[in-house]
Amino acid sequence: MRYVTAGESHGPQQTTIIEGLPANMELLSEDINTELARRQGGYGRGRRMQIEKDKVQILSGVRHGRTTGAPVTLVVENDDFKHWQKIMGPEPLTPEEENEVKRKITRPRPGHADLNGAIKYNHRDMRNVLERSSARETTARVCAGAVAKKVLKTFGMEVGGQVLEIGGIKAEDTSYKDIYDLKERSEASPVRCLDKHAEEQMMQAIDDAKKEGDSIGGVVQAVITGVPTGLGSHVHYDRKLDAKIGGAVLSINAFKGVEVGIGFDAAGLPGSQVHDEIVWDEENGYQRKTNNLGGFEGGMTTGMPIVIQGVMKPIPTLYKPLYSVDIDSKEPFKASIERSDSCAVPAASVVMENVVAFEVANALLETFGSDRVDAIQRNLSEHEKWSREF
Repeated sequence: MRYVTAGESHGPQQTTIIEGLPANMELLSEDINTELARRQGGYGRGRRMQIEKDKVQILSGVRHGRTTGAPVTLVVENDDFKHWQKIMGPEPLTPEEENEVKRKITRPRPGHADLNGAIKYNHRDMRNVLERSSARETTARVCAGAVAKKVLKTFGMEVGGQVLEIGGIKAEDTSYKDIYDLKERSEASPVRCLDKHAEEQMMQAIDDAKKEGDSIGGVVQAVITGVPTGLGSHVHYDRKLDAKIGGAVLSINAFKGVEVGIGFDAAGLPGSQVHDEIVWDEENGYQRKTNNLGGFEGGMTTGMPIVIQGVMKPIPTLYKPLYSVDIDSKEPFKASIERSDSCAVPAASVVMENVVAFEVANALLETFGSDRVDAIQRNLSEHEKWSREF
């Protein structure tokens, strides 16, 4: 299973094409719209979320509520495009129109892709870079992740997440009874945090950053339960599932770090306090007493919940902008201000859930087949029975 996305921040739409989905899987627009709404929520979001009310159109690969096995095309229109048709249109402009509407950008913003992309692709107008490198593209990626979540749910897996830290404020109480408790409590929080005391402090930190014209980042966690043993592989670097997840997380806009399980904390502990002891019983088969390694050993799933943390840097678009250099005049200036959030960590939590879900769903289909739901279910049931008896 793979997907590609297309579209610009102020272009007509965001498009996602997913190839390799099994036939006969239930899939409704609402499955995707739920995730899109979650992405647009969260405390600290800016005015773009008031302009765009994301709704998906399923244009191919689904008939009467079920996948056909053909590529699935998903489209989310950009409502704001009506104000940008001349600036973002594909047709050439007349000299008069170019002077009037092009809004050429020659001033790169620190922390963005503007300058690097302009140098790489020889763009004297950096709008060609910032329109595609915008975090608006995560809309299309959440569409792919929402479909992946449906794949996982079809075969008994659930995905949840929470915010662990915002602006240096860490949640102390991050525990939950089960995945459903995690999902319910994180969804009830404006910052997707389980710790009510930390939640209030996080919201205050976001308010303070907004007043100061600044931005703050944080740490988010994604959890997947019901995962079978053996997804991924130990035999080659590019088949290790935890490595694939790590790369996918780091590909999210503004993400600068990723951990599996206890992650960097393992560096300061002896091995006896890191590795998960193995037990066995007739009903459940092989289990781990703990889950410090986040559901992975040797690049493969252990059957324990997958636990991933991601680090998001502060959004680089600031209302007290940093200095940069105009690429035409070479003169210093204060970076331009685009519409922005003071904190997008709660929304980033949703994006990371969906990105991780896609990698796990892909590994599931690679292992147990991808043609049709009933054959995958049969293969998975036989594998789980065999694993218990091994």
